[in-house]
Amino acid sequence: MGAEKKWLFTLFFAAFVSLLLFLSSLSGFTASSYAFTSHKHFPSTVRHGPHYPPSFAYYISGGRGHKDRIFRLLLAVYHPRNRYLLHLGTDAPDDERKMLASAVKSLPAIRAFGNVDVVGKPDPVTYMGSSNIAATLRAAAILLRVDNGWNWFITLSALDYPLITQDDLSHVFSSVGRDLNFVEHTSDLGWKETQRVQPIVVDPGLYLARRTQIFQATEKRPTPDAFKFFTGSPWVILSRSFLEFCVLGWDNLPRTLLMYFTNAILSQEGYFHSVVCNSQEFRNTTINSDLRYMIWDNPPKMEPLYLKVSDYDQMAQSGAAFARQFEKNDPVLNMVDEKILKRGRNRATPGAWCTGRRNWLVDPCSQWGDVNVLKPGPQARKFEESITNLLDDLSSQSSQCK
Repeated sequence: MGAEKKWLFTLFFAAFVSLLLFLSSLSGFTASSYAFTSHKHFPSTVRHGPHYPPSFAYYISGGRGHKDRIFRLLLAVYHPRNRYLLHLGTDAPDDERKMLASAVKSLPAIRAFGNVDVVGKPDPVTYMGSSNIAATLRAAAILLRVDNGWNWFITLSALDYPLITQDDLSHVFSSVGRDLNFVEHTSDLGWKETQRVQPIVVDPGLYLARRTQIFQATEKRPTPDAFKFFTGSPWVILSRSFLEFCVLGWDNLPRTLLMYFTNAILSQEGYFHSVVCNSQEFRNTTINSDLRYMIWDNPPKMEPLYLKVSDYDQMAQSGAAFARQFEKNDPVLNMVDEKILKRGRNRATPGAWCTGRRNWLVDPCSQWGDVNVLKPGPQARKFEESITNLLDDLSSQSSQCK
């Protein structure tokens, strides 16, 4: 009888250990990255200030079917010093949102640093309407509230991808004034004056629970003369001080323009551009670039062309920080991962903060050291050349709020 009990105990213990290992694999834990590396629970201290590298607040947005794309993009731009807010619009089912949150929690570094959030109560986003800029302003307000250390706010969509590492980005931005705003803009409206500025539209996403398309009034309104209308790329990199101006609004300008752009087509292509260029305090902080690489039809359509493997060389040599747009899991993304980011599948882009061994079995970013140290790579030189040229233009004011 004693031998039988001993056998049953051994069987039960083996089954229990197997169950623990199975649950660990489901939740993304491994013995090497969780149980035996106790320093994971005490992450390196993230330090902010003028004597430390700048950090970034990323707002990454998408819709139905974009869960995997957003997670891949997060891994490509992840760094413990940054802050991230992920948003799947109301057209995405709650299951997608929950699966995205579970995927985020599977990374040891993200669990330890707690610097990634997924919006639980999503916003409706109509591409042509003002609900888009409303969602972006909400994201900015959240990121300002949850983290007081980041320096720039970066907007990305699920169809974007980086062309440099975060060490590259932070290294180059270390020599940039932290009040600068990267906004591609122009006041030369051309055909847009009659097609984008003067039409009056209503975005039902602002007041209806279901998603519908915008509708347009029969009459038009004159081009504003109380302020100058600027338009440009919807993808921006904005300084913390300017976003505080927009969100906290000690001047009435951001609110006044928000009221106007509520009824404008593609408000995300004009709101921040018009606020920064009509503000006496911030107009001299504008860099006329969105730091994106894109290829357009001629004449251009609503969206740029999808980038392919044949575009890789030109894209990699462009000196841009990000590129758009890409089809899901296109082979060119694997080329960027392998040649530029040095990133393995389902792993964060390694940087100086990653101290683990680099092989196919071990994620180098499952262990880390000082997260305030940077190690820029070859792409940083090309990006630095682009920034230097843009700063020269700023000094001459040749393309600033014109």
